[in-house]
Amino acid sequence: MSSTSSVSETPTLSQSHSGIPSRLLHKAQTAKALIQELRTEPGSTDHPQLPIIPQGISRSHFHSAISELSTQLGQDNVSVIDKPPKDDGWYMEHATTHDMMSVVPKHEFMASAIVYPASTAEVQTIVVWANNHSIPIFPISMGRNLGYGGAAPRVRGSVVIDLGRRMNKILDIDSEDYTCLLEPGVSFYALYEEVQRRGYKHMWIDTPDLGGGSVVGNTLDRGVGYTPYGDHWAAHSGLEVVLPTGEVIRTGMGALPGSNTWQTFPYGFGPYSDGLFSQSNFGIVTKMGMTLMPAPPDHESFMYTFEREDDLAQIIEIIRPLRIGNILENVAQLRSAVQTLAVSGRPKSDFYKGSGRIPKAVVEAECANLPIGKCEWIYYGMSYGPKHIRQYKLDIIDAEFKKVSGARRIDPATIPKDNYFWSRDKIAAGEPDLEELLWCNWVPNGSHIAFSPVSPIRGKDATALLDITNKHQDCQGVEIFPAFVVGLREMHLIVECVFDKHSPSACEAALASMRGMVDDAAKLGYGEYRTHLALMDQVAGTYNWNDNALIKFHERLKDALDPKGILAPGKSGVWPSRYRGRGWEMGDGKETTEGEGVANGVLGGKL
Repeated sequence: MSSTSSVSETPTLSQSHSGIPSRLLHKAQTAKALIQELRTEPGSTDHPQLPIIPQGISRSHFHSAISELSTQLGQDNVSVIDKPPKDDGWYMEHATTHDMMSVVPKHEFMASAIVYPASTAEVQTIVVWANNHSIPIFPISMGRNLGYGGAAPRVRGSVVIDLGRRMNKILDIDSEDYTCLLEPGVSFYALYEEVQRRGYKHMWIDTPDLGGGSVVGNTLDRGVGYTPYGDHWAAHSGLEVVLPTGEVIRTGMGALPGSNTWQTFPYGFGPYSDGLFSQSNFGIVTKMGMTLMPAPPDHESFMYTFEREDDLAQIIEIIRPLRIGNILENVAQLRSAVQTLAVSGRPKSDFYKGSGRIPKAVVEAECANLPIGKCEWIYYGMSYGPKHIRQYKLDIIDAEFKKVSGARRIDPATIPKDNYFWSRDKIAAGEPDLEELLWCNWVPNGSHIAFSPVSPIRGKDATALLDITNKHQDCQGVEIFPAFVVGLREMHLIVECVFDKHSPSACEAALASMRGMVDDAAKLGYGEYRTHLALMDQVAGTYNWNDNALIKFHERLKDALDPKGILAPGKSGVWPSRYRGRGWEMGDGKETTEGEGVANGVLGGKL
């Protein structure tokens, strides 16, 4: 996609597994146009010789091995990256060769080739091939893990396995058990549209903020949505996995031949192994079951605004018992006013021409002209059930939130239909939408990287984390949007740092702010639940209780399951033995991705 390409070229689901539903094409066209308006040409970019060859492999051997794989999979299903990427694309047409929102030079996280298997058997073929040639491989579902590394591999020169292009079937939707069985290339858009096509009005899916990502990929990364089924990992049931040596297993009830409960009971018999394949490099998931939600009789979105930043602690203290008691029923959000302003898609320069953080007075003045009015925090929620049940719960919520001085419930009748509130309304009712990343347009060439700590639902914890965020925002001069995402007994603070990816200084500031937040949060006992490729070593290193006992356990598992160390080395900070102790970790001032070679860097050798 070039900067002059037509917005109408965005593929629809009828054209591509990764496309947009036709009902959202107008939103896609608008979003793409806004991105292009703020896009500038990148400065000169120096690339190493392409394709980037992984360490331990000679260039000649790499090409010989790729030729062998092309023979096995078909020439059209193996693509060598031998030319610099022309464009990063955007959310619906994203790059799969590298991180399209790269916070370090893009070649640091660049693949050597991309392969497209069509079946579990072909995934096995690739894994055996990788073992035979000691070539690192890195599986992606669809590559839309934006803010966390996108489609890029942790070890540059890895061969990316794109599971989505040819493995995108909805294998089953059971309308009686409310379950489904999916391949990795099924997006939330695709699943929702298929449920609607089949006329299952009694059934909802759960979706994150954007619907273009893989259901499998998001769930394996323990992502969240915004219905009562928002914990996606908790809603999965049953995996099919190719192990790093090529064997295939099915977990839970799927290990029983002829099982009829694979998607209805996740545990099976014996040790529960599914967790080994979440945020890990212990296997490649080729099928996954999910539970779906019965549609409630009715539902009703609501929104409250709060006037002062210092209201945060009181708001969180009110939220906790309501959430644990399921009066607040869905995974809801408490967002900063500035993020709600930015999600209009307008750049900061439309509101403020100065440098540094946009002044609060400017934000307040702008919000005063919107339905939300002058405020610092906005709570988005939804109530489910018959009218009398909803009213009972909403009355409780109103009485509690109104204990905060100046709190206001915004009448939905006063909110225009193009307001972001209605996007949240759809998402909380399981309908995937396309508005969320418009806040990236806050800066030219907008990209984002996330700091995502977990804490108890307590006012003092929310305040401590916000203080950390403000400290590093001021210190580094970065653009930051905090949002508290509230689960049943925990709270995720999702801090989105937005930066100009074409500005080296902006990239450096964004990464420095993230590193500072990770360290400061860990000192207070807060750990991240998910992170960017560049931060994985640092975050894993904070989970170091009892002389790094957990990390050592993960390393033993890695070496046992992946003796050649070929599957996604370094993902989630787990390094196989042939990389270990050779300087591959990032952090502590090292922002290059490579280490000093690999052990036994031989040119092949049979498995």
